[in-house]
Amino acid sequence: MSHDETNGTDRRAFLQAGALAAAAALGASAAADAQDGAKTPILPKRKIGKTGLEMTLLEMGTGALRERGTLDRLLRLSFAQGVRTFDTANLYGTEPGFKKWFEQAPEVRKQIVLVTKDEVNTPKQLLAKLDERLDALGTDYVDFYFVHGLGDKPDDLDHTLNFLKGQEFKETAEAIRKSGKAKFVGFSTHHKDRAHFIQAAADTGIVDAIMLMYTPWLDKDSPLNKALDACHKKGIGLISMKQVAGQFPLGSKTDTLEEVVRRVPMLAEKKLSPYQGLLHAIWTDERISGSCVSIKTVDQLREDADAARRYEPLKTAEIEQLRDAALAFGPTLCADCDGRCSVAAGTKAELGNLTRFLTYHEHHGIRSEARRQYAALTPEARDWSGADLEAARAACPNKLNFAKLLPEVDQHLA
Repeated sequence: MSHDETNGTDRRAFLQAGALAAAAALGASAAADAQDGAKTPILPKRKIGKTGLEMTLLEMGTGALRERGTLDRLLRLSFAQGVRTFDTANLYGTEPGFKKWFEQAPEVRKQIVLVTKDEVNTPKQLLAKLDERLDALGTDYVDFYFVHGLGDKPDDLDHTLNFLKGQEFKETAEAIRKSGKAKFVGFSTHHKDRAHFIQAAADTGIVDAIMLMYTPWLDKDSPLNKALDACHKKGIGLISMKQVAGQFPLGSKTDTLEEVVRRVPMLAEKKLSPYQGLLHAIWTDERISGSCVSIKTVDQLREDADAARRYEPLKTAEIEQLRDAALAFGPTLCADCDGRCSVAAGTKAELGNLTRFLTYHEHHGIRSEARRQYAALTPEARDWSGADLEAARAACPNKLNFAKLLPEVDQHLA
């Protein structure tokens, strides 16, 4: 059984155990959700920087649905549950599902915030690519158009910074906004150097929003945290992602989640699952407009929507307890990765990316994409032989057990 399947079982069992009574009360079937959708309030919203738009705290990410065939159902159920922000990309292959949805329910398009993304080598490519995205989605505009995975291509730091700071990107972003085909422009990133990218965005003021890999226990003195402060001050919207991926992956039984609840008393007090607690911790950061979560099942949708509906800020001590519990159960992805693990290990292997792709394969279940991204790495970036993995673990902000995870990378992705 994969971690992805395991976590689905854990989440369902946790709901059935009664710890999420409020979530379970949302309904026992997809039909009930659809029937009651008109009565379900829209989830709480926050402003996205200074754009004037608002997004629901929960944004439905569709990246994990490319290999599942449940997109049509989950799009409609998400809307019925009060979600009004949706994320897609050329890479995901989910655009036909949106197009079908808009054709069957054209009124939906104006009620949602729609984000799409494209991988490009130069800023000017965004202009033609945007037309492709609109055609694929069956709409004449999107709300946000992002450069997808900024820095993920094998470019050096200077190349990416020149992309962000260059006149070509500024003129392209202005042309896109002026065309009305995309209201706003930004980028997504989970690169180890994203602190530099995000700081550059704050310095130039070209982008309107950024989607980034993030955890709620980010080191306050880290370059990334300071860059987020700078963007927030400039009115650049910030959307978190990868906040649930790879967390609590070890348990194949409900006792894993029960142990997390034992370690973090506020979860039981507030009738939250560990996954819901993670979302509450993220939303406690007022700089974050909302969270893009790869929703794969009806149960997960109900659980995450319930988390948004019942959101209350957490205390610092509660977030720290949640952090300690998450680290104790061995995450597979470090959402705070800045490359220090590879440096400490004395290797040029991209340890953070290797474990991220493993998480895609095992937690998200997007196996072909995980293997594609792994294959796109250089041989040097994949070769962790000779690395001091204990030193890497000690340096990692989330203490990933590389000695356990990297052999799994070779087994599943090589």
